[in-house]
Amino acid sequence: MKHLFVALAVAVLLASCAQAPTSAPAAPTTAPPVPTSVASVPTTAPSTAAPSTGKQLTFYWMGGGSTGDPIWVFALQGAQEAGKALGVKVNAALFASDTAAQKEAVDSAIAAGADGIATSLPQTGIWNDDIKLAHSKGIPFVIVNSDDPTSGRDAYVGGDLEAVGVAWAQYLVAQKLVKQGDTVWMPFEAPGAAYQVLETQGAASVFDPLGIKHVVFDAGTDPTKELSNMVDYLTAHRSTTNAVIAGGDIVAAEVQPAFEQVGIPAGSIPVVGWGNALATANSVKAGYVNAATWQYPDAQGYMAIFMLYEAKMGRAIGYSVLTTASYDKTNVDQYLSVLTAMQKK
Repeated sequence: MKHLFVALAVAVLLASCAQAPTSAPAAPTTAPPVPTSVASVPTTAPSTAAPSTGKQLTFYWMGGGSTGDPIWVFALQGAQEAGKALGVKVNAALFASDTAAQKEAVDSAIAAGADGIATSLPQTGIWNDDIKLAHSKGIPFVIVNSDDPTSGRDAYVGGDLEAVGVAWAQYLVAQKLVKQGDTVWMPFEAPGAAYQVLETQGAASVFDPLGIKHVVFDAGTDPTKELSNMVDYLTAHRSTTNAVIAGGDIVAAEVQPAFEQVGIPAGSIPVVGWGNALATANSVKAGYVNAATWQYPDAQGYMAIFMLYEAKMGRAIGYSVLTTASYDKTNVDQYLSVLTAMQKK
């Protein structure tokens, strides 16, 4: 019976996960489904023991973001909720862009004999050796948020970030918001990180052939300093900034405050980017952000733990769960409702 409950919950979640579009995400006439919460799974699940040892299963979930970044907070909550639903122990942590500490934590989890590991990808190739070592010890390994298909990982949960970059660029082009000779400003929290590289590659594949320039900007990871950096850039480059792609959730949330400080009216410079923050959803409603991408952040925690559980039960998990959908002013109220509820947890 416990497998039936879990399978039903996962079937619902999988049905709601949408693959990042490969064409411009024009404003939808019918809003994509929005999950109310993965916490709807049964909260009273029996304790689950590893089949061969009789001990309780212990999984590790590690995110590279910070407690100030909503996608990572929601993902961590999802991992913890999965642990409760499945009756397993989940050691979950965030590493605030400290790649060395995250690497050490993964190594420690392997040495401790984890039953499964799920972690984000700071840089392409960083987990290749760890995955080989984990597999040699019978430990399944799932990557979340930014993918590295060449790593040997067992599964992936998150967006196709290169396709997301393509979609953002195609949206600006298809809506005739940018043209040849224009410049698109792309602020990121961590230039050089896997997510920035993939998203920029996707956008560049659209912009470069059309003669549209793009500028990658290091906004930093501290929200207060980040806003100041964005204001400084816009003050100096307002006249040459024709559009904005906000490549991370913290920078996306700071777009409206930065525009307001510089005196840029809502809608005068088109903006697309991530939309997992409540502030960004409010900016879409206010007209400062044209379209945003929802990443089903709690699924990146929940589904990763469920996959590890499935692997320990002897089931194959060699697949990816892609978790993205776009929203704009026509359906933003649904996302505002979900984000408000998630922030209250």
